Amino acid sequence: MKLQTTVPLEKADDPIDYHSNLLLMGSCFVENMGGKLDYFKFQQLQNSFGILFHPLAIENLVQRSLEDSQYKEAEVFERDGIWYCFDAHSEVRANSQEALLQNLNQQLHETRLRLQNATHIIITLGTAWVYWHKTTNKIVANCHKVPQKEFSKELLPIDNIAVSLENVVKMVGNVNPDAQLIFTVSPVRHLKDGFVENQQSKAHLISALHKVLSPRARSRGLYYFPAYEIMMDELRDYRFYGKDLVHPNELAVEYIWEKFKSVWIDADCFPVMDEVDSIQKGLLHRPFNPDSEAHQKFETSLRSKITYLQERYPFMKF
Repeated sequence: MKLQTTVPLEKADDPIDYHSNLLLMGSCFVENMGGKLDYFKFQQLQNSFGILFHPLAIENLVQRSLEDSQYKEAEVFERDGIWYCFDAHSEVRANSQEALLQNLNQQLHETRLRLQNATHIIITLGTAWVYWHKTTNKIVANCHKVPQKEFSKELLPIDNIAVSLENVVKMVGNVNPDAQLIFTVSPVRHLKDGFVENQQSKAHLISALHKVLSPRARSRGLYYFPAYEIMMDELRDYRFYGKDLVHPNELAVEYIWEKFKSVWIDADCFPVMDEVDSIQKGLLHRPFNPDSEAHQKFETSLRSKITYLQERYPFMKF
């Protein structure tokens, strides 16, 4: 008896390994997959401007990075003693204008270097709803809890999203034609927009993505990983959501990660990943008696494992 529908997956032709250089951008689901890649010590840069929910925010980051369009004083603002930028997430903030500008421009520099050298770029789209800032007449990446009356809300048309995504593909291709771009749609539901509105949003993202991806997607180095579809079709039960009933819980993230791993991680990496996992668990171990001989042997063995691994992969830091 078959009790579950399974989303078909096709193994990548050029998967990720420990020599790969990764860049991850987009919604909070990027943080889930990025967290796994970080845990297993792959080389990556993740959300240099923090979580970016919609495609125009991602396009803006890519464009400003590649054009080295530095942020100026007029592009940041202060609220309750903290400085923010509408192009970045609220976690990218500072206590002074100078510090924020320095951070933003440093992140642009690091993103540009990664865009130029990445082997794989993972982009996760969260929503097609955007907010226009009335004063600047610009679409923002994050409202930073500025009063709602200062914004107008809009659902991006499919064609506009497709154009934005094509712009990203072209910009990356101009500086790094060998990079593979892996697109996903976040399974996180944006229910604050409304139940129907969330489905509209996801439909627009998916339709725009597939407009860009077909035809000849693989020949252009473009791929789609069905994270949204796996959540909707294979994990269609509230036991796979967190307490907010919106975000996938730890079990769901682990399930989707295993699917991603089966498609996009080179199988030759699996033994190394097991070594890393053993070390990570060892580092989390809290001994009952730290001074015991048994624990001292454990510590010596753990340090030896780390040294042995770092001799082969010097970029790994524990």
